[in-house]
Amino acid sequence: MGSHKAKEALFDALVEAARALSSGRRAEIVDVLAQGERSVEELAGEIRQSVANTSQHLQRLLRAGVITSRRSGTRVYYSLAGPSVERLWRALRDTAEAHVGELGQLALSYLGDRAGLGTISREELQRRLKQGDVIVLDVRPRPEYDAAHIPGALSVPISDLKARLEQIPSEKEIVAYCRGSYCVYADDAVRQLADDGRQALRLEEGFPEWRDAGLPVEQATVRPRGGAG
Repeated sequence: MGSHKAKEALFDALVEAARALSSGRRAEIVDVLAQGERSVEELAGEIRQSVANTSQHLQRLLRAGVITSRRSGTRVYYSLAGPSVERLWRALRDTAEAHVGELGQLALSYLGDRAGLGTISREELQRRLKQGDVIVLDVRPRPEYDAAHIPGALSVPISDLKARLEQIPSEKEIVAYCRGSYCVYADDAVRQLADDGRQALRLEEGFPEWRDAGLPVEQATVRPRGGAG
């Protein structure tokens, strides 16, 4: 029979991935990597940390086996170690939503009031895409669109939307989507489009949920190999 010390070591190892996600910044990194691989410089910009601090977080995630890395020229790219990592992150979010009382107020402070934003389900969007009566905007950063996106979606990063409004056809209803439940890009896009007099909806969830439901996706480009880091 095994010793209790051996059992303690086993259970410590079993929660190592969860410990790696105990930092909000590392959870942000996992949330971004759920969209596709990114470099340390890109991740630092996304979580608004220095490259040095972001590198430390990445090393912690690597040690826990939560992410993997590959080198291309002078640059290193990071990605999730597998679908189970995204499922773990989603389970942590679901648990917090169910049991952390102040989460709703924190989400409201960050996302704003969503009561006036129209939404559309994955199933309804899939049906309307087949009918061709809707324009879909992917308002995530371009590297995430390139990694994978909803077929037929136009890449219009939220930072570019205002300047590109005239390029977006106005004869059809518009659906904007981004990273998921706690991403503000699609909300901001719907508000900007409504202010411009457009009919706009937000996809209820985000691209990861669309992909994980087994719905069609496509890639725009293959990330270039090499290049300065």
